[in-house]
Amino acid sequence: MSIASRVGIEPTSEPIVGSAAELDRLGDEIAELAAHLDAATARLLDLIREFDARGGWNTGFLSCAGWLTWRVGLDPGAARERVRVARALGTLPRLAQTLAHGELSYSKVRAASRAAVGRSARGITSAIGPTAGRPRSRTWRSSVAATTARCTKRVIRWSDCPTAS
Repeated sequence: MSIASRVGIEPTSEPIVGSAAELDRLGDEIAELAAHLDAATARLLDLIREFDARGGWNTGFLSCAGWLTWRVGLDPGAARERVRVARALGTLPRLAQTLAHGELSYSKVRAASRAAVGRSARGITSAIGPTAGRPRSRTWRSSVAATTARCTKRVIRWSDCPTAS
């Protein structure tokens, strides 16, 4: 028995059919909730940054990431990455603001914060692809300036953007 079947996430053999309006509403609700989660993640990263800076973890733990692993249950690698991103956003206020407003996902902000070391704002923008896992094509990078403002809004589907594939 697969893990997927044990937790009830086996794909259905046939898609559930619904009206286009119902599916659009459902898609909008998913996008809105994702933006709220990203805004909450921004607040969490603010708290992690302050906790780390004030040494709140220094009660027998070797690092803030170690404390997060113990207290919150994050995987050690994920905890280190959260601390790294939290620290980076302290020096990248515009990027932090986009996460707080739900305009960019945590995955995109994470990638941009890694790319931000020694780069201009344009270099950071080109590091943020259409999705966190999709490779960034030369075509996308060349047109990013024209489409970023329109395509990073959660209410617009990537398929509506001219560079989406």
